[in-house]
Order: sequence, then structure tokens, then C-alpha cells
Amino acid sequence: MRSSGTTVTLPAASLVRRRALRVVSLLLAGGLALTSCAADVASTAGTASPSAASDSSSSTAAETGTETTSPTTTEETISSTAAAAEAFLATLSDEQRETVLYDYGDATKTTSWSNFPVTFVQRAGLNLADLSDEQETAALAVLQALLSDEAYDTVSGIMGGDEYLQQNSSSTEQSLGQYYIAFFGEPSDTGAFEVQFGGHHLGINATLDGASDAITFAPTHLGVQPAVYTDADGNEVQPFDGIYTDAFAFFDSLTGEQQAALTSGDVSMCAPGDTCDFDAGAGFTGADLTDAQKQLLLDLIANWSGMADEQTTADSRAKIEATLDDTVIAWSGETTYDMSTGDGISFSISGPNVYVAFQAQQGSAGADVDGVSTSGWGHVHTIYRDPTNDYANSVVQEAASGMGGGNGPVGGPPGDDVPGGGTPPNGGPPR
Repeated sequence: MRSSGTTVTLPAASLVRRRALRVVSLLLAGGLALTSCAADVASTAGTASPSAASDSSSSTAAETGTETTSPTTTEETISSTAAAAEAFLATLSDEQRETVLYDYGDATKTTSWSNFPVTFVQRAGLNLADLSDEQETAALAVLQALLSDEAYDTVSGIMGGDEYLQQNSSSTEQSLGQYYIAFFGEPSDTGAFEVQFGGHHLGINATLDGASDAITFAPTHLGVQPAVYTDADGNEVQPFDGIYTDAFAFFDSLTGEQQAALTSGDVSMCAPGDTCDFDAGAGFTGADLTDAQKQLLLDLIANWSGMADEQTTADSRAKIEATLDDTVIAWSGETTYDMSTGDGISFSISGPNVYVAFQAQQGSAGADVDGVSTSGWGHVHTIYRDPTNDYANSVVQEAASGMGGGNGPVGGPPGDDVPGGGTPPNGGPPR
């Protein structure tokens, strides 16, 4: 993942941030080094809180007496994530361990991945709301060990957005703010296991394989609602600012002729619960880009494929770049990064080694907040998949109870994810 050009305070809701600091204190005391989870938050106007990152790092160091560093290699990430998972499992009862642990090849990992509320599609594993403070802290430590600082802050911001909606919106959906954690396979730094973590606007599937020294986040769902909110500490949080910055850096690099070709294509969606054929079709492709434009497109894709350490990000980037000429890109909606106008953007990137869909949802789905946009720019669903390596090929994708994943066609009717308590649509999105 790549930050925007300014010093950014990427999102961390105050509650999540406090839990994260407790995580570092607890686990460093036990000898497990984790990444610190603070950064600055970028607002739509480009303002920043330049001292936030250093303040948080200082407070963490002061509490623990230890400077923490982020893993830079795949091996380090697998080792630290496995250790954090084992530490979390050690806090659980036998019954809880049985609930959170699945066989590596269990098909539940495909049917429990969704962008519907958990009241419609049951997630695998344990609900963080049912855990003790110690257990919840240890669960979040698994995410910290797995994700880069930037990715962890983005995830924290997504979770904080759900908490914000729960406290401030008109939604009656009781599952807002509920997140589940599950493991498929015994966590280990020598074998393969998957960390699944998610709720309504988040669905991470990270497969870590110590034997082959590889990590994949395919498939993963990142969503945001609202796009910008103020947390309990008065900080403005914008979880997707980095993604938007990269998306428009790519779009703005194109010539007028290239932009016309890009916006003439069809934006697609291959959502959770959908067994897609990943047919990219014809259209504007990576072969139509200059070398510099290709790098900007790869920077954008890295917001999903590059959520871990530097080596894992570089490996996934090289794999995607190898077939970028055969990758089709389409865009619809606004052509400038100005969330005060229009209904947002949608785009898809579909190739042999990558699939990314980014869709503005034209409806608040009942989660309305006075003066805050919870539709269009303010409500986005994204999907990342790898046509060659979803779930590290450990299971066959299965439909999730006919739910299809919840995204309607681009420009389609609102009400896609029904946090207001409505009835979910039948069937899935167009492929």
C-alpha cells in the first residue's frame, strides 16, 4: 500500500487505537514484537495532524520501553502472525478454540466471506463482542502482526466507521460494529493457515504458507461508510484517502484519448459468494499504458494486494505486472477527486493475475447521518481477488446461501447491503 503525498493520519478509531496500545504492551511484555498502529489521518481537504503518528509511537514506546518495527519480509510476517495467533488461542477456553479453529480445507471459509451484514450471512469463528478485553486485545494483535502499519490503520478506520454509524445513524441494524475472527488450519510458521477477519464492511482472507514463504490476501473485501467521519477524540478519519489518491493519480496521468477509452468500458463486479469466470473481455488494457502509467496502476492495486510486508508486496506486484498488458481496466463516474460533487467513482481491474472492483453504492442502505454523506462517495464496496490463487487454491469457491455478495450493478438501485434492516436481494451481481 502507498500513502498519499501528504503526511497522513490514516484511520484509527479511538477505541481501536486504545485497544491497539494495550495489545503492544501485553505482547511485548511476553517477548513478541509487533508493529505500532498509529499514523496520521488525511481529510478531504488535505489537512493533516502531523504529530499524531509520532505522538502515538512515543506513547507506545513509553508504555513498553521498547521500539517496535514492522516486518519487512514474508518470513517475518508469517512468524509474527503465527506467534500472535498462538498467543490469542492461549487465552481461549476449549469451547472457544473449537469455534475459532477450522480445518484448512473447510469450505466454510468461502461461504462466510460476505459484504452483507452478519445478521444475513453468518461469519466464521468468534465474535469480538463476545470476548473478554484480554481476548479481544490478543485478537487484534493478530491483525497488527499480519498487516502493514498503513493497512492496519485502514482496517481500523473501516471498523471505526461502523462504530460511528452504530452511534450516529438512523440504522436499526444490530450487527454494525460486530467483527469475527477465525483460523483455517493450525497457525504455524512452517505450514499453511488462513486468518479470516471481518464484519459488514470488511472481509480479510489472508493465507500464510511458511513452507512456500508466501502470503496472499485473495479474496478480500474492503468497504467504507461513511467516507469521512469524526472519531471520539475529534479527529477527522478518512479510511480510503490513500486509495482515492492513488486512483486519481493514475487517472490524471492518462491523456484525454486514454481517459475516453478507459471510461467507455464496462465496470464489472465479482463479489463474495459469486463463482466468477473472471472474463476480462475487451477494452482498455495495460498494453495501452506507458511504463510510468503502469507503475501508477500497480500502486493502486497494491492497496489490496500489498497489505503486508515489503517482500510480500513486491512479490505480488511482480506477478501482476507480468500479465498487466492483458489486464482490462474500466472506470465510471467522476473524473476529479472532489467528494463535494457527484456520486463517486467505480472501476474494475481484471486480468490473469488480479481482479479489483471498486464500486460506489448509490444508497445509504438506511444508515443516514445528518450532514454526512453515506451514499456514493460516502458508501463504497471493493473486492480483491486473484483468479489463479483465491484462498491459495485450498478450497473451491462456493456460493454463500444464494446471497451473491450484495453488490448491485453499477448505477443500480440502492439498498444493496441493508444495514437498515431490509430484505437482501436475491441472486448475485452481474459477472
